[in-house]
Amino acid sequence: MVDVAVNSGQKISIVFIITGLSLGGAEMMLYKVLSRLDRKQFDPVVVSLKCKGTLGDRISDLSIPVYTIGMKPGVPTLSSTWRLVRTVRQLKPDLIQGWMYHGNLAGQLATITATKPVPVIWNIRHSLNSLYSEKAGTIAVIKFLAKLSNYPAQILYNSKTSAIHHEELGYKADKTKIIPNGFDTDLFAPSTAARSSLRTELGITDNEFIIGLMGRYHPQKDHANFLQAAAILLQTSPDIHFVLAGTAISRENTALQDVIETLGITEQIHLLGERDDMPRLTAALDIASSSSCYGEAFPNVIGEAMSCGVPCVVTDVGDSAWIVGDTGRVVPARDPQALAHAWKDLIDRGAMDREMLGKQARARIIEYFSLGSVVAHYEALYKSLLS
Repeated sequence: MVDVAVNSGQKISIVFIITGLSLGGAEMMLYKVLSRLDRKQFDPVVVSLKCKGTLGDRISDLSIPVYTIGMKPGVPTLSSTWRLVRTVRQLKPDLIQGWMYHGNLAGQLATITATKPVPVIWNIRHSLNSLYSEKAGTIAVIKFLAKLSNYPAQILYNSKTSAIHHEELGYKADKTKIIPNGFDTDLFAPSTAARSSLRTELGITDNEFIIGLMGRYHPQKDHANFLQAAAILLQTSPDIHFVLAGTAISRENTALQDVIETLGITEQIHLLGERDDMPRLTAALDIASSSSCYGEAFPNVIGEAMSCGVPCVVTDVGDSAWIVGDTGRVVPARDPQALAHAWKDLIDRGAMDREMLGKQARARIIEYFSLGSVVAHYEALYKSLLS
């Protein structure tokens, strides 16, 4: 059957159902896809199961409606479930695109009372190095989705590792499609001005080195590992500074601050919190890191740093090693000695070698992970499922 929207030239109506709209990597990737989606062909609407969050207004600024369901953590209430079903019925989409585990489940359940068959696409943005590192409620949803995995029209993953992990849990392999994250290489670009301005902001001299970790405070990001590695490196290189930014990355986070004070590295650590100038912060780094210990599939922060021409040192979680290729360093997770050693290796190589690695990193992003090509894959999939 050919859908009327495809056959008649009408816009394809898509409802994107996402768990929430906080400032995280998965949420930002939805925003980036929406910002480039061809609005002459597609009519997108976003439904957030929680609240509007940090990104809700930014999506609204794209002239895309954002609906909120107001679900609370834990088991959803009958009233919130009915709000979801009623909202989707009123919108009458041609397609439903789930985004993240709870968004996928909600998208599938929302079709139960649909007045016409609506293809549902799941989008899984998480790897499962250790299933039982997840919250109990999330584990239950992951397992339940495995039992439902014959129902979606397609299951998207943003990494090969994620697809393998989920198929091992029983997710249908014949539904699998991999679309990696994409990056705006004009927005995330090398900038000597960014390097200078951040140093001025933080009171750091031009010849002092900055290593950065961009990402929200969450156990999977393993900030403790990053900080332990920082303490090790500072024993031999005391003029290094470490910049961290993201949700809950502040002195008010007592758990994070306690680790910093216990390690005795307070003066070299800069906690910047949630920022809206991530391209500038990222381009200002000398080395970017991802210290995650589980859960990552395709970390945005790595691709963004590479796009800025910043060499990366990453833990071997998800597809991080594949993203970096030979343009940086890959170390085992939960090994601060290895992380510190890799940083020291890049520092000792000198500025010219790091600049060369940075150029190679940016070229790799442009060739394999440009945002335009990734959005084109989404658009082609949406049209193919309706024909």
